[in-house]
Amino acid sequence: MASRRRRFVIQVGLTLLVVAVSAVGVLPVFAAAAVPWTSAAPATDCAQTTLASLTTAQRVGQLFIIGFGARLEPAERDAIATWHFGSVTYSATTSAGRAAVRRTTDAIHALATSAATGSVGLLVAANQEGGYVQALRGPGFDAIPTALAQGRLAPAELQSDATTWGRQLRRAGVDLDFAPVADVVPAGTSDQNAPIGQLQREFGHTPAAVANHVVAFIDGMDQAGELTTVKHFPGLGRVRGNTDVTAAVTDTVTTRDDPFLRPFRQAIAAGVPFVMVSLATYTRIDPGHLAAFSRTILRGMLRGDMGFDGVIVSDDLSAVAVRSIPAGDRAIAFLKAGGDLLTVTSLSDARAMAATLTLRANARPAFRDRIDQSVLRILQAKESAGLLAC
Repeated sequence: MASRRRRFVIQVGLTLLVVAVSAVGVLPVFAAAAVPWTSAAPATDCAQTTLASLTTAQRVGQLFIIGFGARLEPAERDAIATWHFGSVTYSATTSAGRAAVRRTTDAIHALATSAATGSVGLLVAANQEGGYVQALRGPGFDAIPTALAQGRLAPAELQSDATTWGRQLRRAGVDLDFAPVADVVPAGTSDQNAPIGQLQREFGHTPAAVANHVVAFIDGMDQAGELTTVKHFPGLGRVRGNTDVTAAVTDTVTTRDDPFLRPFRQAIAAGVPFVMVSLATYTRIDPGHLAAFSRTILRGMLRGDMGFDGVIVSDDLSAVAVRSIPAGDRAIAFLKAGGDLLTVTSLSDARAMAATLTLRANARPAFRDRIDQSVLRILQAKESAGLLAC
């Protein structure tokens, strides 16, 4: 299927190659926050042209997706204007219905001014999985069944349903669905699996069943023009604790070539544009780091083993799993490991992270280049969603 997701992945690879080749001769200039940050690479497409026009602060802002409730509050509006945050996500459930959500998303998209975001549109996301995890409800949104119930449908039927749900999101002005869940919960263990099994967020209990339905969900959303995010790499189906509310969540089973990775592999092969990484530790892969801070998992497995060239997005970097780590250190660790887009539901955390990243970007050329790569991927995704001006 020659979808826009596949074109996006190919475009990112070609553009990053141009940037890398150009950077061998001349590193990009990263100036003070009020000065556009130019690159030695020629503007090869809309995303690259946009990248060259952004200031340092605007580039750092593109790395963030901040949380908000049923509507954007003044503090969040001010943060977008001041810190240039480039994406937002519903972090609470609303039953106001599609018309009300559309009014909110229209107001959000209007915040993409030249001063705030360099006229780059804000990506609006929501957790629209189904069942207990459906952020947007009410008139105009179907009551989506749990993923476990979706897994009982034939893949073709699920794909058709996902197209319907995706169209509802598009009409509401939502660009990105933080779904589907690719975690596999072994049969008979759901009651012990707090993040996925207890909430019926898994499509099934075998890698094959989950993989088929993950791809069907992605393809259906893609037909509606909706971007998707496969999560929570490399899997939360065999842990006990929920990283949102629990620290030191550990997986002692998953290996680098584990059969339970199959749903992620097939999602990437199908062209999913975003992969969300978990905040658990995987002792048989990288015992010294949480997944979101692990070069082995992000660069070695996702980029290397699986060939993923889209946007790597973190799970919530304000969660209990990482709260003991200073906010700025969380942001640096994620980017250094190879991540791109930071999900941050605490506004104070997001401000602290942006300040830290800007200081480091101004001081360290290698880190500036690391940011450049991530912003380009994010802009490519936004281009596919129609959020760039050129």
